[in-house]
Amino acid sequence: MGQPSVINGIMDWFVLSVVILSTRCSALQPNFIVIFADDLGFGDLGCYGHPSSLTPNIDRLAANGLRFTDFYTTCPVCSPSRASLLTGRYQTRSGIYPGVLYPGSRGGLPLNETTIAELLKPLGYATAAVGKWHLGVGPGGMYLPTHQGFDQYLGIPYSHDMGPCWNLTCFPPDVKCFGLCDVGTVAVPLMLQDVIKKQPVNFLTLENSYSRFMSNFIFNSASRSKPFFLYYPSHHTHYPQYAGPKAAGASLRGPFGDALLEFDSTIGDILDALEQMQIINNTFIFFTADNGPELMRMSHGGNAGPLKCGKGTTFEGGMREPAIAFWPGVIAPGVTHELASTLDLLPTIARLSGASLPQVQLDGVDMTDLMLTRGKSKRGTMMFYPTDPSEKTSIFALRLGKYKAHFYTRGATHSSTGPDPDCQVASALKAHDPPLVFDLESDPSENYPLSLDKEPALHGLLDKILEAKAKFEASMVFGESQVGRGSDPALAPCCAPLCQPKPSCCQC
Repeated sequence: MGQPSVINGIMDWFVLSVVILSTRCSALQPNFIVIFADDLGFGDLGCYGHPSSLTPNIDRLAANGLRFTDFYTTCPVCSPSRASLLTGRYQTRSGIYPGVLYPGSRGGLPLNETTIAELLKPLGYATAAVGKWHLGVGPGGMYLPTHQGFDQYLGIPYSHDMGPCWNLTCFPPDVKCFGLCDVGTVAVPLMLQDVIKKQPVNFLTLENSYSRFMSNFIFNSASRSKPFFLYYPSHHTHYPQYAGPKAAGASLRGPFGDALLEFDSTIGDILDALEQMQIINNTFIFFTADNGPELMRMSHGGNAGPLKCGKGTTFEGGMREPAIAFWPGVIAPGVTHELASTLDLLPTIARLSGASLPQVQLDGVDMTDLMLTRGKSKRGTMMFYPTDPSEKTSIFALRLGKYKAHFYTRGATHSSTGPDPDCQVASALKAHDPPLVFDLESDPSENYPLSLDKEPALHGLLDKILEAKAKFEASMVFGESQVGRGSDPALAPCCAPLCQPKPSCCQC
């Protein structure tokens, strides 16, 4: 009985020895960078098979890092998936449901939730968030990153389509943004810390501002020999796409490709800054995305590759994402088919940094062994919540090993316009008892449900699926819905709070 624990102890010693040897020359704890793309599909990157995407820097991460084929986010829309990444907990626990937060939302990521930034602060880490926050502003900006463990913040506090955009320039010299975006609310602001720097934001210079800010953060942290955590949740490639002069017209995919190329160029600037400060070998970088492509935008909406449907659905295209772990000299290049999730970043960073885990129910598992020694994943299951989870319906789907079971299916507006009727908003909620079960290794497109009763080798599979579902549901306690607390237009960020008439006067 004692042999497995001995083996596990040896593996722990080996993994930690690799990390220690990789960092002892600098005497610094490792730096951490998490790059989170927006509405990026499984099939949108060159390193994941897209024939015309120009993503040389992301491809460099993939070629010299560990590329995941079976990596999942926790929700097919923005706010919930961000909450899960930063806390290591399903969004149902923190209350970031149903749907997403808006400029005037009263709620946000509860301040008693522990983010990765708050995990690292006691160890002396400098922390910065740059880009799309989308976890609430709230009264007095109480839910902004500077109140969630981040020393510095530059970005748009929610999605950049949550404000009128029909008269804004998205591409040079003066190409207006595609679509109307949200009307009847304030123009989209750019915030520095908790102060509005510009409203509306200038999309043509936004990415350069982010790149300079992140490079300076890296330079300043490294010059002070201070370990850092940089969280870069990009607006790219969410609608409306935008790009500055360097990327506009430079891709083969039109506006979507230009936005993706600009995003990739910013990642190149991050890598350049790490190399200039000679700390790239002491920095763990993780790249992934918040949810699948918004297929309703057609060529403006991304590509799920071979996967079914996209944003808004619990089919594979909605929640299975490209993901890359990069750490030169520590993580060997390769591909893993092991199951992993955004939930796993917090416990992984905790182990690599030596930080203490928060004393709450975590849903993430440590990926260190998987990444450093190609060990088996500690994640046996993945749960698929819809955009509007409830205790009554619980999860819509569950993955157990290579099998995925759908208890409910439903289309979504975000995934309409394609030829698959299951993706359309007209595809109403359907309950499946017994569940639809797919073998994702042989059928990643979820086209051919298995006949469990006709395949003797699978007779016990359904029992295992139902047992895993029941065990998870018994552990789940829904937090108060933060989205359900409603909105107050007076809470929407305005650079001239006393101006009239609102919201159109909120410009500076």
